[in-house]
Amino acid sequence: MGTQLNSIESVKEYLIDKGINPSFQRLKIYEYLAKTITHPTVEMIFTELAKEIPTLSKTTIYNTLNLFQNSGIVSGLTIDANEIRYDPETRVHAHFKCFKCGSIFDIPVEPSYADMVIAEEHEVKERHFYLKGTCKNCLKAIET
Repeated sequence: MGTQLNSIESVKEYLIDKGINPSFQRLKIYEYLAKTITHPTVEMIFTELAKEIPTLSKTTIYNTLNLFQNSGIVSGLTIDANEIRYDPETRVHAHFKCFKCGSIFDIPVEPSYADMVIAEEHEVKERHFYLKGTCKNCLKAIET
C-alpha cells in the first residue's frame, strides 16, 4: 500500500483534482503524509515541517488535516484515546500498533472482509480495523 504521489507537482494536481486549493502549507503537509509511513500525529508533522516552514502553526496543521479528512483524502486514526494519527491511504485496510515501540503498520485486508454487509440496513460511513500487539521487529529484539 502507499500513496503514489512522489513529487510536489503530483501532490498539487491531486489536491486540485479533489477540489482543494493547493496552498504552500497544504502541499507540504500532504507531501509529508504521502512520503511517510509512520501515521504521524499533528505534533510529529509540526516538528518535521517547522524546520522548513518556520511560520507554520499547529492550528494550520489541524485545519488542513480537517479539510483533508472532510475531502476524504486522509483518515484520522484513533487507535489510542490520547492521540490521533493521520493516514493518506484511503483504501480499506487495517492498522497494527506495536505495544513495545509504538509503531503503526498498514495491514492489507481481504476484499471479502472489507466489503462485508452490515445487517439491518445500516449505512456505513467509516470502517476501522485496529490490531495491537508486538511487531516483528520488537519480537526479533526480544529473541536475541
